[in-house]
Amino acid sequence: MLNTEQARERVHDIVGRARRAGADAADAVLIADRSLSVSVRMGALEDVERSESAELGLRVFSGNRSASVSTSDLSSASLDTLVERVLAMAREAPEDPWAGLAPDAMLLSGSAPDLDLDDSADADPQAMRDRALEAEDAARAVPGVTNSEGGGASANRSVTALATSNGFTGGYAVTSHMISASVLAGSGGEMERDSAWHSARHAAMLEAPDAIGRLAGERAVSRLNPGRVASGAMPVVFDRRVSGGLLGHFIGAITGSSIARKTSFLQEHLGKQVFAKGVTLHEDPHRLRGLRSRPFDGEGLPVGPRRLVEDGVLQTWLMESASARQLGFDPTGHAARGIAGAPGAAPSNLWMSAGDQSFDALIADIDTGILVTELIGQGVNGVTGDYSRGAAGFLIDKGQIAGPVSEITIAGNLIDMFLAAIPASDLEFRYGINAPTLRIDGMTIAGD
Repeated sequence: MLNTEQARERVHDIVGRARRAGADAADAVLIADRSLSVSVRMGALEDVERSESAELGLRVFSGNRSASVSTSDLSSASLDTLVERVLAMAREAPEDPWAGLAPDAMLLSGSAPDLDLDDSADADPQAMRDRALEAEDAARAVPGVTNSEGGGASANRSVTALATSNGFTGGYAVTSHMISASVLAGSGGEMERDSAWHSARHAAMLEAPDAIGRLAGERAVSRLNPGRVASGAMPVVFDRRVSGGLLGHFIGAITGSSIARKTSFLQEHLGKQVFAKGVTLHEDPHRLRGLRSRPFDGEGLPVGPRRLVEDGVLQTWLMESASARQLGFDPTGHAARGIAGAPGAAPSNLWMSAGDQSFDALIADIDTGILVTELIGQGVNGVTGDYSRGAAGFLIDKGQIAGPVSEITIAGNLIDMFLAAIPASDLEFRYGINAPTLRIDGMTIAGD
C-alpha cells in the first residue's frame, strides 16, 4: 500500500504531466485503501475478507471546459495515456463558466494540522475474530434472543492525497475500526431484528464488544409484540439513533449546488431563523480523531471550526468553488470529492448543541406520542421539504415509554419540523453527525 508521501508524489506527478501536455489547469486525487473484515455467526467464524486498492482521478481544464477520468493502473505508460484521453475529452466538453480550481490565494499554505487520525496499528485477524465473537456471544446471551445474523469486526486504513496545478499538494492517512452485532428475538412470524455497532478512528477507542452485543440483544427483545397507533397529530420524539438524519436533510438543503440550481426548500433562508432560538449547529473538521475530521478540503482549502446555525439563524451555505462563483461568494472549505468528477460539498464533524431538558423531562408532558428509533424509506422531497417516512419505535403514554410500535408513517414538512425541534440534554458524540434526542410536536401519524 502506498504511504502518504508516495501518494503525494503520484498526484503531483500526474498534474505536472497534464500541464505539460497542454491542460490549462488540473487537479488530481489518489485514494489508497487497505481493509480487513471478520464476520462470525452462531459462535463460529463465517468469513474473512481482505482487500487493497489504489485509484487515481485526474480532472483537467481547457479554458472553461473540463473532464475527468480515473484509473487503478498507476504505471507511467498508463498515466500518459490517461492524460491524452482526458485532454481530448475536455476539449469536446461543453463550456461551464463556473468551473475551475479554488482561488490561488485561498489555498492552504504551510503544514496541515495533525489530527491524530491514524493509529498505525496492523490489523490482527485473531483479535478481530475474538472481538466479533465476544459481541455476538453477549447479544445471544440476552434472554429472548433466539437467532443471530452475526457479529463483525473490521479495520481499514486509507491514504488520501490531492494536488492542484495552482500550487497545492497535500495528503493524510486515516484508520477506522468497527465492531457490530445483529440478532433476532422471538420466534415464527413474530420475530424482531435489531443491531448495535461502534466505529472509531483508533482501535483503542472502541467500546467493549460485550457492551455492543448486549445493546443489540436488548434492542431486539424490546421490539417484540409491537402494537399499532391510531392515526392523528401528535408529538414525535426522534431517538439519538435517528435524530442526526434530520441534520443530514438540513445539510442537503444548504449545499451550494442545491442553492445554485434553486432546488432547495431553504432557498430563501440564509440569515433567517431556521431552528428555534437557542439551537446551534457546530462543525469542527479539526476534532482530534474525529470520524469526519480532515486537514484540508477536497480543493486544498484550509478548514476550521464554525457555526452553521447560531441561535437558530442560518449563517452560511456549504460551497465548493464552482457553486460559490455562481452564487457570488467565496468557497467555504466544504469541498468533498471522490475519485471521479468535480467536487461537491459536505460538512465534517457536525453536531447540534444539547438542550437543557433531560430525556425524561422532554417527554413528561406528552399524553400520547411516539419515540422513533428506526426510520424506513426515503420519502423526503428536497425541493419542498415534504417529509414522509415509515417508522418504528415505542409509544409514549402519559409521559412514560410504553410498548413497541411498528408499521406507522410519520409526516410533516422539514421547514416546520426544524423550527419546532426541541433538543434534549443527552447529546453524545458517536457518529459523524450527532444530535441529541429531538422532540417535534404536531407531526402527522398514519397508523390504524
